[in-house]
This record gives sequence, structure tokens and C-alpha cells, in this order.
Amino acid sequence: MLGQLADTFSAHADHPGLLAAVLQGEGQRCFAAGGDLVEFDTFREPSQVRDMNRFSTGALDTIRHFPVPVVAALNGDAIGGGAELAVACDMRVFAHHARIGFVQGLMGISTAWGGGADLMHFVGAGSALRLLSRAEFIDATEARALGLAEAVQQNDELFDSTVAQFLEPMRARKPQVMRAFKALAIRARQDDRWRAVRAAEPELLESTWLHPDHWAASDAAIARISSTK
Repeated sequence: MLGQLADTFSAHADHPGLLAAVLQGEGQRCFAAGGDLVEFDTFREPSQVRDMNRFSTGALDTIRHFPVPVVAALNGDAIGGGAELAVACDMRVFAHHARIGFVQGLMGISTAWGGGADLMHFVGAGSALRLLSRAEFIDATEARALGLAEAVQQNDELFDSTVAQFLEPMRARKPQVMRAFKALAIRARQDDRWRAVRAAEPELLESTWLHPDHWAASDAAIARISSTK
């Protein structure tokens, strides 16, 4: 999926009339549920962890560097790597029932794909540390209070209508203006502090990923999944 996302955004980056892009999940349950635990369980060598992290971070970077604003339409929960996908986007619109959870700590790992740097950019180090260390889900209302949501669906409206209303003023802009605004946003996000956090994330991920505590948490999670099938 990450590869397909990267290919899709790369293929449309030079579209001259593009004003914005919307990334939305299917259904109402999840925007993105994070990585496949069974697949990730096979990455047990340092080189595998580095390759996975490099590929996945690169995929999300196609969103971060996309030349017009990218809106994450959270039709449902954004969990773990899915939360990192959400904050790789420039703005987020929440369904009224959607939550976001940086729950990597439950699996005994740190953030993986640049999401830690993005989270700290949007909410500050203190709030980001709280969300990471407590591995807590926050609802749409709290996400908006923290600066992680630009709009929230009202209970009496369709989510697609919420997204459309949020996008409507952007439709009046000119493509070159939207590209200029996004260029400013890229520079604001990727300041020296963001770059320092990004530089530290791969090493921290590798050290936590290869720790026995991660494998114990992964084994327990896979066992729970298997027991429910």
C-alpha cells in the first residue's frame, strides 16, 4: 500500500491544474490501521529494519513533499503507522467518531516513518511526548484542541460533505498560489528541529525494534489476532 501511495502521488505531482489532494480510507472503521504485524514479524535483522524504514519513510515523504496541500480525511481511526500517515499530510479532517493513536509504545517500538518529527511539529514536544508515552487514543475534539484536526464532522452531516466544505474555499484559489502556499508549509515543517528529530528516528527505531521486548509484544499481538479468527 505504501508503494502504491508513493507511485500515485509521484504520478500526479506535475499535474498543472491540481489545487489539493485528499487521502481517505474506505468505510467508517479505519483511516489506516498501521503495519501488518505478521509481515513485520519477519524483519529481524538490522538491515531488514533499515530497508523497511527507508522505504516506508520515503513513501510518506512523497506526501510531505507533494507540491500542493494534502488533506487526510480521517473516516475512521488512524493507528500507529496509520497515525504517522495522517501527520505526514498537511491537514486533517476528522469524522466525528474518528480517533488517532500513536500506539507504537504498546509494541515496544518508537515511531518509525518520520511520524515522531511530524507530531512534534504539529503539537509541540510536550504534547507529543504525552501522546507517545501514554499510547493513548484521542478523539476528534481533542485532536482539534491540540492542533491535529482542522475540521471535524458534525453529527448531522455526511462526512463527504464535511470534507467538501473544507475544500470549497481552496477551489477558488489558483494552482500556482496553492503550490506557493505548500512550498511555505514545507519550509516551515522542515526546520532544524524537525530535521534533528528525523535524523534520530531511524537509529531509535532500530534499537527498539530489535529488542526482545518488541518481539514479546509482537508475539502476543499476533496470538490475539490468531485466536479471533
